[in-house]
Amino acid sequence: MKNIAPFLAELALDYTAHSPLSAALHLRAQESMVDGGSHSVRLTPPFPPRIQGAHGARIMDVDGHSITDFWQGHFANILGHNPALVTAALAQAFSEGYGLQCGFAEPLQVEVAEMLCRQTGMQRVRLTTSGSLATFYAVMLARAFTGREEVLKIGGGWHGGQPWGLKGVKFDPSLGFEHGEGEGLPLDFGGQILQARFNDCQMLEDLFKQSGSRLACFILEPVIGGGGFIPATREYLQTARRLADQYGVVLIFDEIISGFRFRAGDVGSLYGVRPDLVTLGKIIGGGMPVAAVAGSKEILDLAAARSGPRVWFSGGTYSGHPACMLAAKTMLDYLVDNEATLYPRLAELGRLARQSFADAFRSEGLNAVCTGANADLPGSSLFILHFPIDPAAEITCPEDANNPAVCDTGLTKKVLPLGLLLSDVNMLEGKGAVSLAHSEVEIRAAAGACAALAQRIRLAI
Repeated sequence: MKNIAPFLAELALDYTAHSPLSAALHLRAQESMVDGGSHSVRLTPPFPPRIQGAHGARIMDVDGHSITDFWQGHFANILGHNPALVTAALAQAFSEGYGLQCGFAEPLQVEVAEMLCRQTGMQRVRLTTSGSLATFYAVMLARAFTGREEVLKIGGGWHGGQPWGLKGVKFDPSLGFEHGEGEGLPLDFGGQILQARFNDCQMLEDLFKQSGSRLACFILEPVIGGGGFIPATREYLQTARRLADQYGVVLIFDEIISGFRFRAGDVGSLYGVRPDLVTLGKIIGGGMPVAAVAGSKEILDLAAARSGPRVWFSGGTYSGHPACMLAAKTMLDYLVDNEATLYPRLAELGRLARQSFADAFRSEGLNAVCTGANADLPGSSLFILHFPIDPAAEITCPEDANNPAVCDTGLTKKVLPLGLLLSDVNMLEGKGAVSLAHSEVEIRAAAGACAALAQRIRLAI
């Protein structure tokens, strides 16, 4: 692995000159906020662009730059930033004196829940406000339903900042993913969390044979996000469903990212696999904080008032918030009504982005590949750039994507985001998603920025 520190320092100096007002705001923010922000992934070193406007495919920062954005609100903005469809509905509601917190049940919650059930084939839904809460409640429900304690997840999978998600997220060259991610949890808590290797059917068979009778649930993303935007194989998800049935384990699909991105519903149905619970978020909120757990009546009713003992899945003060429900209903109606045309368009834009960005680096002699799709799930609008050390290497699991011995992770996670910001292109940690607000022109321009950065990398490293 080549030493990239001098090159990163050079890029940081250039970026500070490029965005002096953002640099100054970052220094100010650090006086009152932890690390200068409230979400660590947004705090791109040496400092993030500070945004004062966002529309469609672009964001505008305080330094006057119009930045083509592929981060798109943590991949939530499938129509781009602030789509008029949603903002107009919210503006009208606010002008009529409705939309802020009221603390009562109202009709829009029912309509949103009915649509989520219909589009996922589930029987019950409970709403909450974040993906972390949704996965947390889903695991609680599974543990209560089975009377078991142990949780199986994917090494490299991210299920939010909740206890059963805080193990095996970041790769360590000596430990792999077998370590905890933070302080403040009980010392023995990690022992309740087992890990499987993504897309490794034999390992999954072995794990269930050894521990299946103790497992409450197996939680996984059909398209693993933080682990490298790698879709599952059909065989892997079908194996997971068969083993979960065999051992009485609750199968949870975390579709916070993938839900409503590949179709107007869950992605599990594209594999022909139905989980027992599915968590949804991001896109379903229309840019507002909405998440949900959907599943069978038998499991979700453990949170009902009549259940005893009861799972305290309250959802939170802002669950079912009126403005959030209006945004969700508006977005979901649009996606369902236009499913036949908008998802093929997204898939084509995604294919073009993956091909163009990888080709831009390869044209300058840097081995690059983009994950985000596979033969079992081709219609993807997601991507992340990887730089395999061996040109013949295949990236099929988070161990491949995150191991510095397999891929040059420094280029992906450090050089790429900072270098592209100098060309007013935003790919946080080398990953992104196209929205319907992006066009072929913007994708090709971003590919040009990739090629320019590749030239600079080739000369400097």
